[in-house]
Amino acid sequence: MEETDARIGTTPRIHLTYYGWEDDWAASEATRDDLADNRLPLVNWEPFDVDFDDIIDGSLDSTIEKQADGAKELGKPFFLDFAAEMNEEEGWGGHDPDLYVAAYRHIHDVFDRRGASNVVWVWAPNVTDSPDAPATMAYYPGDRYVDWTGVDGYNWGTSEPDFEWQSFTDRFRDIYGKLAGKGKPIIIGETGSDETGGSKAEWIQGVIPSLKEEFPLIKALVWFDVDKERHWQINSSPETLAAYRQMAADPYLNL
Repeated sequence: MEETDARIGTTPRIHLTYYGWEDDWAASEATRDDLADNRLPLVNWEPFDVDFDDIIDGSLDSTIEKQADGAKELGKPFFLDFAAEMNEEEGWGGHDPDLYVAAYRHIHDVFDRRGASNVVWVWAPNVTDSPDAPATMAYYPGDRYVDWTGVDGYNWGTSEPDFEWQSFTDRFRDIYGKLAGKGKPIIIGETGSDETGGSKAEWIQGVIPSLKEEFPLIKALVWFDVDKERHWQINSSPETLAAYRQMAADPYLNL
């Protein structure tokens, strides 16, 4: 975190971290440090190797209750993004929307019963659906169960055949219309751009104009600052870092 802060000249208000089903994310150093430093944790809770039928029938309630108690004990609001990108390659619940929705609702209900009212529930599909999978909104758990809608999406550049360079607006336009219909604030839980196929610096420079003019319900975004699959890092080139520093300092992203 300190290296990123130094690079961009400011401290991001949201910090994304990933945890498995059994991980005690409420007790983790990252979560506690974020809250102590007035950052909002974005906890991405990934149920690898978990049978969603076991969630629904209560077989795993002891784990869920423990997580809920830990969340309540934190005493401050934070984002919880359970089983993100369910409509794409993660395929949580086997691409069965009814199973996914029932599991999500069950976890939410357990947290409610345990009094974990400080949890801000995020529902974040991928920007595109897997081929032959149900459409995005089939997985929506319902207005009572979602505080913020979200989305994960990247500009993958042209490093592979049949990949096209996409602007920030192009990447998010279609799904924005679907999410905006719910009238809830929207968070981009993961985003980034490759360097290959266009100007990553210009891509970044287009983010805030797009948010203002095209996507007013998007109230937060998280950049995936990791060298994984593509050169997503904010310092993948000097021009990219300069553009990112300018974007990060913009008052629109620091309200």
